[in-house]
Amino acid sequence: MSDEQRSEQQAQRQGRRRRGGRRRRSNRSSTQRSDNSNNSAQQNSKQQSNASAQKQQRKKQTTPSVDREAIERAPYVALSVRSSGIHPSTSRLVSIDAVTFSEDGEQVEQFHVVLNSGKDPGPYHLHGLHEDEIAQGKRFGEVLKRVDKLIDGRVLLVHNAPRVWGFVVSEARRAMAEAARANRQRGRQQKRRQRVGHVPQPQEIVDTLASARRRGLQFADTRVLNVARELGLEAPPAQASVARTKLSEAETSREETLMIARMFFVQRAWQLLAVQTPEALRADKFGLQRSSVRIDATHVPREYENPGVYTPERGLVQGMEVVVAPEIAMDPDVIIEAAVREHLAYSEKLTRQTSVVVCNKRQDLVGKAMHGDRKGIPLLTDEEFLQACQHVAEGKPIKD
Repeated sequence: MSDEQRSEQQAQRQGRRRRGGRRRRSNRSSTQRSDNSNNSAQQNSKQQSNASAQKQQRKKQTTPSVDREAIERAPYVALSVRSSGIHPSTSRLVSIDAVTFSEDGEQVEQFHVVLNSGKDPGPYHLHGLHEDEIAQGKRFGEVLKRVDKLIDGRVLLVHNAPRVWGFVVSEARRAMAEAARANRQRGRQQKRRQRVGHVPQPQEIVDTLASARRRGLQFADTRVLNVARELGLEAPPAQASVARTKLSEAETSREETLMIARMFFVQRAWQLLAVQTPEALRADKFGLQRSSVRIDATHVPREYENPGVYTPERGLVQGMEVVVAPEIAMDPDVIIEAAVREHLAYSEKLTRQTSVVVCNKRQDLVGKAMHGDRKGIPLLTDEEFLQACQHVAEGKPIKD
């Protein structure tokens, strides 16, 4: 064999070895990629399993443990509050009063506390507390666990639920946020974490004011004592008097709390209760707890131009702006859902662009109905509005 042939064979053998090495390395890489893929899949599966377990654990932690025996003895809790202002987003609670009740209306447990938020307490006439009394009050975070224990799992009875429940939720979230900040800033010497409680979780919320409206009652003064008198209950006048000025805040608050419970038991017998679950409520821009239906309706995009004020001759037209006053007998969500369904524009605020106000009251107008009447905006009762919704005329689409 010549030298040239031997050199050629040697080059061929080296080439085969190189190709074999590449194939082996490629196989090893494929195997490694497959192993890595399997490991990655296993890790992802494990991470998803851990995330699911953590989610379930958080759910267990956020679900309050309640004293079932205590709730069976007293399934209802009536609550009244005093605050520094009107809206939960800009004002603070200065007192809470609560009483639990048995199924038969017997008092079981009582609770009252004065609160000091460290902010402006507001005018005396709103709550009946002097500044020195408020200065000695407790922080809401100090009593939240107690409030949770009173409310969790029970039927909560309040008068004007958007406002009262709005204040409770706002204060609970502020207290929880303050505790979270303190926990993040705690030093090595402070090992214990602050646990102030959670947003209370009632089974249901009954609004005695809305329930009274379901009965078709009309009243200019919506305070607890006045509505109770309208329902036929024996109650002192809601107006200020010399005798009432001698009562302490604790006494007047307890008077209202007990009256709320009395109204509830009367309204329950009539089977006309305005009931909501806390899950169905959300805060509006003022911190008032409204239904999700109501909150969502304010954010629906307007597809039609506003044709102006409603008239009986042409009826409702797509794009007309609708405002719903509190003085109606139906659930406001029924009216709002009908308006959105028929492509009418729902608004919380009454303006000169409002087309119609839904209100059952015609005399001694207050609030939205009064301002609408002054602006020449027509009023329709809840039944009249739903009837008009059956014949809504086509509107003019808004051009992009």
